[in-house]
Amino acid sequence: MTEPRLLDATLLRDFPLPRHNEDGDKEGRGRLLLVGGSAQLPGAAVLAGVAALRAGAGKLQIVTARSIAAQLGVAVPEARVIGVDESEEGCLAESAIDTILRWAREARAMTLGCGLQHGPPLDALLDSLLASEIEIPLVLDATALGSLAERAAPLREWRGGAILLPHAREMARLLRRAPDDVAADPLASARTASERFGCVAVIKGARSFIVAPDGRSFRFEGGGVGLATSGSGDVLAGIVGGLAARGADPLTAVLWGVWLHGEAGRTLSRAVGRIGFLAREIAPLVPSLLPG
Repeated sequence: MTEPRLLDATLLRDFPLPRHNEDGDKEGRGRLLLVGGSAQLPGAAVLAGVAALRAGAGKLQIVTARSIAAQLGVAVPEARVIGVDESEEGCLAESAIDTILRWAREARAMTLGCGLQHGPPLDALLDSLLASEIEIPLVLDATALGSLAERAAPLREWRGGAILLPHAREMARLLRRAPDDVAADPLASARTASERFGCVAVIKGARSFIVAPDGRSFRFEGGGVGLATSGSGDVLAGIVGGLAARGADPLTAVLWGVWLHGEAGRTLSRAVGRIGFLAREIAPLVPSLLPG
C-alpha cells in the first residue's frame, strides 16, 4: 500500500478549484444547504455558515431550530435561515424532514451536523435523506457522525459523494473501536472508514489524514496546536461545504478545505500567538489563501 502524499500547495496544483468568470452571478457559485445549530449550540451554525461564504459559496441556506432562527439571521445576514420545530431533546423534530429534503433538492451541496443534538429525529432525518434520490455532495460532521455506524450500506449508495470529518474520538465511535486503537494508527482508521462508508474520510489531528474511496491517501502536517479549539471543526465543515457548493468534487473540496484551514491556523499562530486565537478568526483569512 502506497504512502500518503503530502498535502501542500504543490499537490493542490493537481486538484484545481472551479474558476468563476467575472461576469458570473451567485447562482454560478452554488447554493450550500447547512443543517445545523440548536438552542444549546447556535454558534456552530454561524461558524460553519460564515466559513462557507468565505470559501466562495454563492448562496447559503441554513435550516435550524425555530427558537434560534431569528438570531442566526442577524448573526449571518447573508444567509436565508429556515426555522423548523424542535423535539423535546433539543434535536430538530421529525416534522422538519420534508422541509430539509425540499431545500436539499435545490442545493448544490449540503453540510449536516454542526451544532445539532443527538436523538431519534436525527436518525430519522439521516434515513430519509439517504433513501432519497438527491445527488449532491454531502458533508457529515459532529453529531451526524455518531449516527452513521449502522448506516454504512445506504451511505455507500449516496450518489453525490459523501465526506466524513471526524476527529479521533468521533472516528472511534464511527468505527466502534477503542479510542486508543484509532490513535495508534489514524491512517488505517481513515482507510477503513473510507472503504466501509464509500466516502472521502478525514481524521483530524496534529497530523491529518485523508483517504478517498479509490484508495488514494494524503497527509497534512497540521496548522498548529491553536487550531485545537472550540468551533474549529465547524469552520472546516463550512469551508469544505462551501467549496463543494462551488462545484469542487468531494476529494478536491476536502484537500483544499484541510489546507486552507491549516494555513489560516499557521497565519494566526504567527500573528496572534501559538494558542488563544478563536475559531471565528479562521474564516476571514480564507479568501486571501484561495487561488485567484
